[in-house]
Amino acid sequence: MEIKNSSKILRGTLLTIIGGICWGFSGACGQYLFTHYGLDTAWLASVRMISAGLLLVLYGIIISRKSMTAIWNNRKDIITLLVFSIFGLMFCQYAYLLAISYSNAGTATVLQYLFPVFIMLYVCISTHQLPKKIEIVSIVLALSGTFILATHGNLREMAITKQGLIWGILAGIAVAFYSIISRSIMGKYGSVTVTGYGMLIGGVVLCIMGQTWNNMPQLDTNGIIAIFSIVLIGTVFAFTLYFQGIKDIGAVKASMLVCVELVSAALFAMIWLHTQFEVFDLVGFVFITMTVFLLAKKDTRKVLE
Repeated sequence: MEIKNSSKILRGTLLTIIGGICWGFSGACGQYLFTHYGLDTAWLASVRMISAGLLLVLYGIIISRKSMTAIWNNRKDIITLLVFSIFGLMFCQYAYLLAISYSNAGTATVLQYLFPVFIMLYVCISTHQLPKKIEIVSIVLALSGTFILATHGNLREMAITKQGLIWGILAGIAVAFYSIISRSIMGKYGSVTVTGYGMLIGGVVLCIMGQTWNNMPQLDTNGIIAIFSIVLIGTVFAFTLYFQGIKDIGAVKASMLVCVELVSAALFAMIWLHTQFEVFDLVGFVFITMTVFLLAKKDTRKVLE
């Protein structure tokens, strides 16, 4: 039994780390597409979500047809799914890709990882409790890291564009929102069902709202490969591996290990796309990453359940 548990922990650890690396690679692919092909953000986000949503829904039908159909029998859960899909996943994907287009994959990913702070603030407000010491430290680190990233210590000049900063923070808020709003239906129907339908619904809505068929890009082989990489590696594989990791080792450990996305996104951007980061950027990265570890150890999920 002990050997079985050890192998399960090892599997969960490896899958979570690989999933995080896949997400980081996906961000770099997005940066590559914006830099070399000038893609419309809504077009890329909708294609990513619709393609990944279809694949996840098909996968869900194969492994659990009952869960895939049961969610449509509860009106309240349908409304929750729609809110999750449009105001959570869709907005997050769109905001994250916009942040990349205005900055770079590494910076956008780090700003998105402010989401544990937003979840913690929500918990404090909803439970009418003041932040504890570790939470106050996390807030200070998050604000300091964001300030350093944005200004490099110079109040007179922004080190990144205002659009990149704002959309990166909004992406983090969106992650916090969909993490909170989805907890009831995720527990009842499973991650594949909720994520698959969420991606598909959000992608279709974004496609219609942005009329993305009017912004079809001219892509060569490399561009097509990059898009397939975002859909398969950065979305389908990443989500599947991460959710399996949660099952094997739990959400707390998984949320810590998946922080490898921060490192991988920055490394892919530096090595592949030759993005230059300064010491201030790295310090900001470290500060924000520390907030994830501090708040993950506290495990605010119990309060949310």
